[in-house]
Amino acid sequence: MKLFSEAHKTVFVVDHCPYMGESCRQTVEFDMFTKNRAPGIIPLAPIAKSLWTCAVESAMEYCRIMYDVFPARKLVNFIVSDSRAHTLNSWGQEDQNLQELMAALAAVGPPNPRMDPECCSVLHGLVEAVEVLCKCTDYQHEARTTLMENADRVSNRGRIICITNAKSDSHVRMLEDCVQETIHEHNKLAASSDNLMQIQHCELVLIHTYTVGEDSLVSDRPKKDVSLVLTSEVHSVRAGRQLPAKLMTLVQQHFDLASTTITNIPMKEEQHANTSANYDVELLHQKDAHTELLRNEGKNMQAIVDPHLCNSNRDGVVKDTVTLKWCTPRTNNIELHYCTGAYRISPVDVNSRPSSCLTNFLLNGRSVLLEQPRKSGSKVISHMLCSHGGEIFLHVLSCVRSILEDPPSISEGCGGRVTDYRITDFGEFMRENRLAPVHEMRYLLDGTVEVPLEKAKSQLERHTRYWPMIISQTTIFNMQAVVPLASLIVKENLTDDDILNCQKTIYNLVDMERKNDHLPISTAGTRGKGSKRDEQYRIMWNELETLVRAHLNNSEKHQRVLECLLACRSKPPEEEERKKSRRKREDKEDKSEKNVKEHEADKTWQESERQKGALEREKDEVAEAEIIKDSPDSPEPLNKKPRVSVGETQPPEKIKGPVSLLTFWTNRINTANSRKHQEFAGRLSSINNKAELYQHLKEENGMDTHENGKASRQ
Repeated sequence: MKLFSEAHKTVFVVDHCPYMGESCRQTVEFDMFTKNRAPGIIPLAPIAKSLWTCAVESAMEYCRIMYDVFPARKLVNFIVSDSRAHTLNSWGQEDQNLQELMAALAAVGPPNPRMDPECCSVLHGLVEAVEVLCKCTDYQHEARTTLMENADRVSNRGRIICITNAKSDSHVRMLEDCVQETIHEHNKLAASSDNLMQIQHCELVLIHTYTVGEDSLVSDRPKKDVSLVLTSEVHSVRAGRQLPAKLMTLVQQHFDLASTTITNIPMKEEQHANTSANYDVELLHQKDAHTELLRNEGKNMQAIVDPHLCNSNRDGVVKDTVTLKWCTPRTNNIELHYCTGAYRISPVDVNSRPSSCLTNFLLNGRSVLLEQPRKSGSKVISHMLCSHGGEIFLHVLSCVRSILEDPPSISEGCGGRVTDYRITDFGEFMRENRLAPVHEMRYLLDGTVEVPLEKAKSQLERHTRYWPMIISQTTIFNMQAVVPLASLIVKENLTDDDILNCQKTIYNLVDMERKNDHLPISTAGTRGKGSKRDEQYRIMWNELETLVRAHLNNSEKHQRVLECLLACRSKPPEEEERKKSRRKREDKEDKSEKNVKEHEADKTWQESERQKGALEREKDEVAEAEIIKDSPDSPEPLNKKPRVSVGETQPPEKIKGPVSLLTFWTNRINTANSRKHQEFAGRLSSINNKAELYQHLKEENGMDTHENGKASRQ
C-alpha cells in the first residue's frame, strides 16, 4: 500500500461563535514602539487580544512553519464554524499559501456578538472537516491513476485540529462521538463513489482555550484510540502567549521537526551603531539534519553540547534544541564544502530583529558556517546556512572521511593498534552469506510459506554467534584441522555423516596433543618462549568447547558433538601422570638453562670489569710518566727496556676462566710467531725455565750438577 501519512492532510477548525470574541485578559503594550514622544502626550492604553485573534494567530504560525519547511505535499484546509461551516480554501496547491488564508480570514472577520449562541456550534466545522478529508488531493489522484486497477491501495489519512472553548469534559466526549459517527457515515458514501476516498485513520486534536485568570473546565488527556479509525487527544491551554507556544510544540510533533539554536550571532546595536552584541536565533527544520550529528557522537551527547544548552525555556515551555555556534563567514562559495544533506528552515520568532537580520544576511548571497560548542578539543564545523533561489537551507557538512576519498586499508588498523584482522576469512564469510533472488516459493513442514529474508537472517545469526575478528584472539580458526568441524557446527541440522566428520576432527586433535604437535598460538606482546605446550592445548580445547556450546540448541545432534568433545577432554590417569612428569622435566630444563645464562652473564661482567681496571691503571702510569718527564727538576729518564722474565708468562692453555677477544687474539699471534723460528737450544734443555751456562767447564773440573742448577764437588 502506498502510504500517505496523517501529515499529508491537516484540517483546521476554528470556532467562530460569539464567546470567542471575549478578551484573553493578557495585555499588550500597543504604544511601546514610539521612540520620540512629545512631552505632554498621554501614551495609548494597552490592549488585549480576543480568543479569536489568539486562535487565528496561533493557527497561522502553525501553517507558516509547515509551508516554510514543506512547500509541497503537506496540505492545509481551513474551516471557520459558527452557524454553519465556512471552508476558506481547497486542497489545490494554488491555495496553499499564507496570503490566501489571511485574505480569507480577513473576509470572515471577527465573531459577531449579536449572533444567536444557540445556533452557533463547532460541530458544523467538524462535520465539514470529515467531508473534506474524504476528498482526494492531487497527489492522491496521481497515485490512484498510476496504479489503475489497484487504486484502492492508496491510503487516505488525515488530522483535524479544532480550536474551541469547550464547556466540560462531557462536551469534549460529545464532539469525539460526533466525529466518529460522521467518519462512519462518510466512509459508506465514499465506498460507492469514484471521486471520494474512505478514511483509514484520522487524528483529532482538540485544543480548549480559555481566558487568563480563569480555571479550566476541561482536563488534558493524552492520545488514545476512540475506535479503529479515530484517535483523539485533548489540550487545555490559556490564551495569550501559551496558545502559540502549544501550537509550536504540536507542529514539531506532527511533522517530526527539530530545533537548532544559533548562538553568538554578532549584530550591531540599533541605538549604538558603533557597538555590537551577540544574539541567538532559533530555527525549526526536519529532524534528519541532526541524524549525522547524533550518530557521530553516539551515546555521549554531552561531548558536543553543554547540558544546559540543550534546553530552551521560551514562554514557559521547555523544549529540546541543539545549540550551534556562529562562525565568521570567510567565503561565499558553498561548493567548497562537502555536504551530505540540505533542509529548509523556518525561524521560530520570524518577526524579531535578530531573525530578520539573519534572514536578510543569508538572502543576500552570504553563507554562514556553524560549529559545535565543545568544552575542549579542536573546532568542529558541522552545518552551514545558505540560500538557494530565495529559500534558506541548513546544510549538513560531513565531519568524517568523505565517501569520495579512498577508504583506508584495513591492514593499517584502526588507529594503528589492530593490524591482524581475519581479512581472508571475512571474505569467505561474506561469500557464504550472500543474498540471492528467490524464483519459487517454498513451504515449511507446518504448511506456512518460508520467508527467504528471515531464513537469511537466521543463517547470519548462527554464523556470527562465535566469530573472532582478530587472528591473535583465536586458535582453532587458525588450524586447518578444525575447518571441517567449524564449517559443519553452524548448520541448523546435522546429519549422521556430519556428526562422524566432527568426531573425526576431535580425534585428530587428540592425536595431535598426544604427539605434542605445535599449535599456531600467537606470541604477539609476550616475552620469552611463550606459553607451555600443555597450556596451548588447554586454550585450544576451551575455545573449541565455546564454539560447540554456542550452537548446542540448534538440534539434538549438536549435543552428541559436545558429548564427544567432553569425553575426549577427560584424560585417563596415566595420561595425566605422563603430562605431569613431562611438565616437571620441562621446568627443570628451563631452570638449568636460566642458571647457565645467569652464570655466563656474571662471568662476562667480571671479565669486563677486570679489563676496565687494567686500562685505567695503564692510563694512570702513562699520565704519571708524562708528569715526571715534563718536570724541570727531574733528570732525563733512561731509554731502557724493562727486563721481562720468561717464567712470568703463562702459556695460553693454562689460563682459566673466560678469555677475552684481545687475549685470544694475542695468544694466537704469539703461537703463530713461535712457529716461524727455531727454538733456543738452552730453553729446550732448561730445567724450570733456567738454563745452566758453561756446563762443559764444570764437567772437565769434575763438578756435578743438580736439579736446582748449583754445582758441588765430588
